Amino acid sequence: MNKTAIKNFAIWSRVNLIESAKQKAFEYEITKDGTNNKNLKSVGGRLLTATEMEQRSALIDEIKAKGFDQVMEEAAYTWFNRFIALRYMEVNGFLPSHVRVFTNEDGEFKPEIMKEAMTVEIDGLDREKVFDLLEKQNNEELYKYLLITQCNALGEGLPKMFEKIAHWTELLFPANLLRSDSVIGKMVSEIPEEDFTDAVQIIGWLYQYYNTELKDDTFAKLKKNIKISKERIPAATQLFTPDWIVRYMVENSLGRIYVSARLSVVSGQSESERIEAEKAIAEEMGWKYYLPEAEQTPEVRAELNKLTTDHDSLTDLKVIDPCMGSGHILVYAFDVLMQIYTSAGWSERDAAKSIVENNLYGLDIDDRAGQLAYFAVMMKARKYNRRALAGGASGVLPNVYAIKESNRISAMAIDDFCNGNTKVKAEMDKLMAQMHDAKEYGSILNIRDINFDLLFTRCDECVDEIHFHQNEIDEDIIPLIKIAYIMAQKYDVVVTNPPYAGAKGLSEKVSTYLAQSFPLSKADLFAVFIEKCYSISRNYAALVTPSAWMYNPRFESLREKYEKIMSINSLIELGSDAFDAGFGTVTYILDVRYGV
Repeated sequence: MNKTAIKNFAIWSRVNLIESAKQKAFEYEITKDGTNNKNLKSVGGRLLTATEMEQRSALIDEIKAKGFDQVMEEAAYTWFNRFIALRYMEVNGFLPSHVRVFTNEDGEFKPEIMKEAMTVEIDGLDREKVFDLLEKQNNEELYKYLLITQCNALGEGLPKMFEKIAHWTELLFPANLLRSDSVIGKMVSEIPEEDFTDAVQIIGWLYQYYNTELKDDTFAKLKKNIKISKERIPAATQLFTPDWIVRYMVENSLGRIYVSARLSVVSGQSESERIEAEKAIAEEMGWKYYLPEAEQTPEVRAELNKLTTDHDSLTDLKVIDPCMGSGHILVYAFDVLMQIYTSAGWSERDAAKSIVENNLYGLDIDDRAGQLAYFAVMMKARKYNRRALAGGASGVLPNVYAIKESNRISAMAIDDFCNGNTKVKAEMDKLMAQMHDAKEYGSILNIRDINFDLLFTRCDECVDEIHFHQNEIDEDIIPLIKIAYIMAQKYDVVVTNPPYAGAKGLSEKVSTYLAQSFPLSKADLFAVFIEKCYSISRNYAALVTPSAWMYNPRFESLREKYEKIMSINSLIELGSDAFDAGFGTVTYILDVRYGV
């Protein structure tokens, strides 16, 4: 995998797509400093269709709420994500039509879908429109229509990646995509097809490198004492975790639970026999980075055995990455869970569905990361279960989310959801208050005292009801409840590479929250996540962080507190160049069972 080529492509693509979005906005008489009149019926002497008027109005509303630059940024990464996802699916034969959208069967940038436009089977395709565009030889418009229709069709099984394109993002669709120097043309020519056979690697590196210039600009602003905004936190803090570190963390946390369960049936063995037995199980599972627990005295071993967690069912085993990025950790956790399930006699098809629905959980403040992690997990499920992308009751929907905040949810939509139930309204009021500015705080938020059973009962009731604010209930309120629920739960295993960011660079709002809620670790977000991961874990917390928490005086009180209630199962010092961090890092497994 040529990371230099991937980096250059990702950086160039962001610039190109943002400029393309701005140009399309300009064509609809929408600019950063313009009046942006919502009531225009024509632009550039051309009458707008009813659909265009609606989309244009929605785009202007979005700009007013988020700012012009942020909306252009979102449009750019939305199309980038979709193009990457489509490329992965066509290379791996996952497109339902089995017709390539970017290349021909020889891998050339000659989209097969254009050749098969009149016969390709895509849900929602208007043959008359295709024929009309072919008659007019309007290839660019035809290609745009085919891609958008393909994305909309995929939205049934992959709704978080391919949400229906019938709003403002369609207005900002990139132009001239059939040219060899377009984003798609360069993707095909500059990134070898074989790189797209590993979703985790290609998506992870593209995600990190796409943010390179934004990250550099954010750090330049920090030097001028300009705080990191919530929109820039992901770019400033994301680092793609190398594969071997991910494997070490997952194998020695999630894998350790499995090994302990296998060993629990053996009694009276010596410590040396136990260590050899652990090694044998790890070798059987192919876990190259598993480290057997150190030899213990009989007294300590007896106490440790008391802490072993039993699960009535595999479906009860919960794993979360609260800072999931593009999903690298979740995908390897999927692999390990698949091994555990199949060793227990499950079929791969049933195991894949259960893992996605019951075992894996992920959160991130970045919408783009949320899309990519969701896609990576779904592609893993599709590998084992062809029905995973079917949509509806037959498909699967992972517990993987970009964190939402309550700020923009209207009071009328809340009232519509509550439907006059005062108890539901009281719970929603508490939830709305706790999830305000949630995208700025992320998964360090402590969600407390919410009656989720009551709220989920109300969510189920909404399925059979018709609401005036139905769209807001479906897209904002119900997901907000689900995300808050995930944030409020405990998990058997927590595995993550948290953000590294000193409090002095964060907003005053976040710094104040850290001081109030995490006084021992408030100096840096990575240390805050050590505390957070401890608090939400029942067994093990596996992290990779800067090494400063082990010796820096700022974290002395943190060390003193946690050395009394948890132990370090294993730790590897990585140095300063493990993954381009630029400072000393360590990866380790915390055994948190003592304090549970």
